[in-house]
Amino acid sequence: MNARFDKSRNLKRAFIRESVLLLVLASSMAANLARAAETSWQSAIAAMPLSTPTSELNRTNAARILLGSFQSNHVVKALVLQPGATDEFYFFKRATASLTAPAPTLLDAVTALTNQTRIRATFRPPFLLLHTVEDPTEPLVVVKDAGLVEQLKRTPFVPHALYNDRDWDHVQPILTRTLGVKFYPPTQSMESWHFFRHAMAGWNLSGWEALEAVSLAGKTKCTVRRSKVFRRPYIVFDGDVRAPHKSKPR
Repeated sequence: MNARFDKSRNLKRAFIRESVLLLVLASSMAANLARAAETSWQSAIAAMPLSTPTSELNRTNAARILLGSFQSNHVVKALVLQPGATDEFYFFKRATASLTAPAPTLLDAVTALTNQTRIRATFRPPFLLLHTVEDPTEPLVVVKDAGLVEQLKRTPFVPHALYNDRDWDHVQPILTRTLGVKFYPPTQSMESWHFFRHAMAGWNLSGWEALEAVSLAGKTKCTVRRSKVFRRPYIVFDGDVRAPHKSKPR
């Protein structure tokens, strides 16, 4: 009886040791992957010279230079300036960053912004997000038609998307024409008046990635659904009402 008890206890101890070891290995692998992703996106944009060399980023040039400098690569598929970041330039008028490198790159610009302003950089694969604490860094997408989502993942968006301070009336027709799906709200409608203007650049996005990027850029909620009456798919954008985090004084 004691021998069976000792054997059972030893087996439990061995199981616990193995479980702890697996947890440690999993944590280590996750940390290594996170470090690799961080290094990977930084290396990608370090190879992108600024479209217009400058010694200062400010409200008159930052969005144009950042978005215009973003190039096609295999790591980062879109650069998104979220509403909190653009507000730092246009609304609060307090974001400026000095660049000291003789031939600054996009990485130099992003590093300067994150070191000298309230703007932060988050790599949310495959997007690099420039944002503040007020911005959600996960797109708010509600899926009520899984078949349409799979279709969008196989459908290419425009090869090069570049929207600098563009409203919904500019972006919506491009989504409709490219993805072949009905989008709401329609252009010139009151429902889109509260959407933020879009500031993003993307290369070789899928239709699904385009929806996520547009949602993050405009701070909107996206719902993928199908009409119960006509059985036709459609996509609805409306305001993202998630409560923002309150920024702390710097």
